[in-house]
Amino acid sequence: MSPAPRTTRQPTARRTPARHRHDALLRILRRSGASTVGALAAEVGVSRRTILRDIGALREEGFLIQSEGGRGGGVQLDPASMQTTARLTVTEVFALLVGVAAMRAARALPFADLADAALARIERSLPREKVADLRRMFARLYVGQLSPAQDISDMGAMDTGLLPAFEAAFLGQRRLRFAYRDAKGAETRREVEPQALLILPPLWYLVAWDPARGDFRHFRMDRIAAPEVVEGTPFRQRHVPFDDDVCPYGTRVT
Repeated sequence: MSPAPRTTRQPTARRTPARHRHDALLRILRRSGASTVGALAAEVGVSRRTILRDIGALREEGFLIQSEGGRGGGVQLDPASMQTTARLTVTEVFALLVGVAAMRAARALPFADLADAALARIERSLPREKVADLRRMFARLYVGQLSPAQDISDMGAMDTGLLPAFEAAFLGQRRLRFAYRDAKGAETRREVEPQALLILPPLWYLVAWDPARGDFRHFRMDRIAAPEVVEGTPFRQRHVPFDDDVCPYGTRVT
């Protein structure tokens, strides 16, 4: 018997905790103009020493951050400080565009034209091969309206690693393994072939072919935890049947 396929996490699909902190620091400083090391540490939830290391790392990346010595010393980001190259990944651009799609579907995007113009500039910063990946992912994005009878009282936060894992699994046509909690709270371990994303605001679903059941399944993404990409033989993409009131993202927004 051949050994079972080795399960690995995709190291490039996730952002590191340090990267998340750096992004948070930049957002805080851009919005507030100035802060203190102590205030930044409290807001980000780390020690003062960690904040000082993060500031040093951001300076090495080219951000101009001024600071004053002493325990209450201030920290300020030069308003003109910016990087000349985009650091956005396909997953991050997809997340932004999916967010816009969800807001459109919920009719909660009052500045749609401005958002579209900004996202178009972001898309143009991607290399050609990344644009191809983005188009493949959008071809499997669907939006619709949630039934008023749907109970969303138990809706929770989504695992931050889920979208990058979906990207790696979908583009590589590899199975996705994760822990799943159903409506009754029962937890199971599932291994599926991701085929599409379905947005019924405010709920998001992973639509996948479940080999163990020989059928499609819809998994609420806020009930998925610890997603992992499973290395092995690529699966085939399938036609996903949807109800008439669910349509492709591109059709929805035109």
